[in-house]
Amino acid sequence: MSSAFYDWLTSGFTGFGWVGILVTFLVFVQLTIFSVTLYLHRSQAHRSVDFHPALAHFFRFWTWLTTSMITKEWAAIHRKHHAKCETDEDPHSPHTRGIRKVFWEGAELYREARASREDMEKYGRGCPDDWIERNLYAKHSNWGPTLMLLIDVALFGVVGIAVWAVQMVWIPFWAAGVVNGLGHWWGYRNFETADKATNLTPWGVWIGGEELHNNHHTFPSSAKFALRKWEFDIGWVVIRGLEKLGLARVLRVAPSLDVRPNVAMPDSETLKALLSHRFQAMTDYYRSVLKPALREERAGAGAGLEGVPRRVRRALASDGRWLDAKGRERLQAWVQAHPRLALLVEYRTRLAAVLEARQSDAAASLHSLQEWCREAEATGIRGLQEFSARLKGYTLAPARAAA
Repeated sequence: MSSAFYDWLTSGFTGFGWVGILVTFLVFVQLTIFSVTLYLHRSQAHRSVDFHPALAHFFRFWTWLTTSMITKEWAAIHRKHHAKCETDEDPHSPHTRGIRKVFWEGAELYREARASREDMEKYGRGCPDDWIERNLYAKHSNWGPTLMLLIDVALFGVVGIAVWAVQMVWIPFWAAGVVNGLGHWWGYRNFETADKATNLTPWGVWIGGEELHNNHHTFPSSAKFALRKWEFDIGWVVIRGLEKLGLARVLRVAPSLDVRPNVAMPDSETLKALLSHRFQAMTDYYRSVLKPALREERAGAGAGLEGVPRRVRRALASDGRWLDAKGRERLQAWVQAHPRLALLVEYRTRLAAVLEARQSDAAASLHSLQEWCREAEATGIRGLQEFSARLKGYTLAPARAAA
């Protein structure tokens, strides 16, 4: 064996040591993460940002090269996830399929979902359908990872096989397992959405910002995932940088909520803000009305409240949606045994009904909201009165000003 061939076999054409190989590997997998979160997710699935055609094609090529995923199929599966979230039709809900299944077999669930051609056509509209997509990326999806294997071996020698192997499990583990699994199972929630999405960390760095999953499910069409001052979305930082270079155009971000002081009665601005921030409104209701009431009941009732598990009491935030039948029955019985809490739960249900009727006549919705505020304030319950007073002042502030 010649020394030149031996050198190539052990170090590849780059001649990198372990530090160089590690740095190159991290650059490769971060490019893959950005290709998924920026292009497949924010641009294709949700249409929140457009990229320069050359950059968009690079992202498309890179996902083909490093994951074999097809743009139309990825977007379709993700759109169906939002449309059918936490139901039996959700392609990867740990609520219905179990956390172990989604965490460890997320890639298998992806392949299972892509087999439904009906879903791919229904949810995959508007994705690339040019010659190269039809004749290379979609037709020969497995060629990409094969080519990546050859590139890794050429660059790093035999160790390139190990580099390639880790690359191939990177997205299935972090995106399919961690985000789709743990992102609906464990973490903190800024908003009481109609699903179980959570934020895994307030500093979305390692997975491109996808860790801020509860924020994303609250405002799916927003190009920016960070919504609190202490949260960080590295994907958004990249988008803003590309925007300054003329390579990206942001189409939508989550509207900012502001509160006007001393508003006597809800108006059209209030209603518009509430329809955009209905999850924020319901979260505010739980935190500023129901939680203080729970503390007061606990102080007065003592053991009567302690006998109800914390998860049952916490289920008040979602009206017991995620409890089993026995848990919901227990929650309902417990609420009815506490008249003041029962009244507050009733007002929460009525407010939710007003907000969910957003497709009906705006004038009728506004009238219902005004009646809700009048009656809430007439109860004499301080927390409910203060919440109503704040609610009336809701308005939308320019979203980009806070970006």
